[in-house]
Amino acid sequence: MTLLAFDEQQSRSLALSVRASALVFEDPVSRRLLEQIERIAPSDATVLIIGETGTGKELVARHIHALSRRSREAFGALNCAALSENLIESELFGHEKGAFTGALATKMGWFETANKGSLFLDEVGDLPLGLQAKLLRVLQEREVVKVGSRHPVPVDVRIIAATNVNLEEAVAAQHFRADLYYRFNVAAIHLAPLRERPGDILPLTRHFLKIYADRLGYGDVKMSPATELALLNYDWPGNIRELENAVHRALLVCPGNCLRPEDFKLSGVRVAEQSQAVSTVSLETSLQRLFDQAPAKLFEIIEETVIRSAFEYCEQNQVQTARMLDISRNVLRHKLGLYGMLPNGQRRAAEQEVA
Repeated sequence: MTLLAFDEQQSRSLALSVRASALVFEDPVSRRLLEQIERIAPSDATVLIIGETGTGKELVARHIHALSRRSREAFGALNCAALSENLIESELFGHEKGAFTGALATKMGWFETANKGSLFLDEVGDLPLGLQAKLLRVLQEREVVKVGSRHPVPVDVRIIAATNVNLEEAVAAQHFRADLYYRFNVAAIHLAPLRERPGDILPLTRHFLKIYADRLGYGDVKMSPATELALLNYDWPGNIRELENAVHRALLVCPGNCLRPEDFKLSGVRVAEQSQAVSTVSLETSLQRLFDQAPAKLFEIIEETVIRSAFEYCEQNQVQTARMLDISRNVLRHKLGLYGMLPNGQRRAAEQEVA
């Protein structure tokens, strides 16, 4: 497994969340991403990271900075969607004392703060058109003019921008400047959603599991094979951010030291399975996705998942579950005992019946 991790102390110093404490490049899609990052990072080219919310765009930006010649200099990060137009102009370019009400002192903007280093502009597609023009000038002239000033200040900053919107469509709709888009699109990185890199799901899960288990003082916590299958077959619309939160929640509600599928309470369903009736096509799609992962004891995983799901669907009624699956109640009770889904007394009775 390729795991690039920040230690706890560095995570705190960088104000990183747990989600941003590691990059996983286990899936073939992610390995190709890593190769692209390693090619782009040493240059000073402006980078545009395109990806859905929660895919880890800031962490990719930090890794690009870490692999660049600017790695010993500052790394700044600003979410362009989180601030008003007036405030973001001051944050980016700085302001002079008295430039506006409340400007009690001269302040450097992010471009000056990150001078000689890198500046990450998240959600750059949300920048107002007026600020887009000023940002383009910074990229072209390598200088900024503070709000309330007429004197340009030279800056040497590498820009790494990110967006979860289609900038080509934004340009066509005249919401984003075409010339700025071309500047950003010199080196574009497409960050695939988690559902398109399933090989990263379990390594990321284990990473979050270890961190949260240590923080909660839970010791060694594992996942059942059925749990791993459930995680692999979920679409993760919230991407890595949703996965982190799901692991944290599962640890809090799990009654033992082995996480079960029901501990995760995954709220969505696979896109291919959104119809009310589960079709053969959708089942085959799910199985094919599992075959691609080739986990150990594949048949046992599938069998346990089917039995667990049917048992929960029938509200833990053994007779109804056995009838639904077309197996004897004795066989069902034996399987449920193996999976730890029966009280100890019933488990021993089931074992004796089968024996």
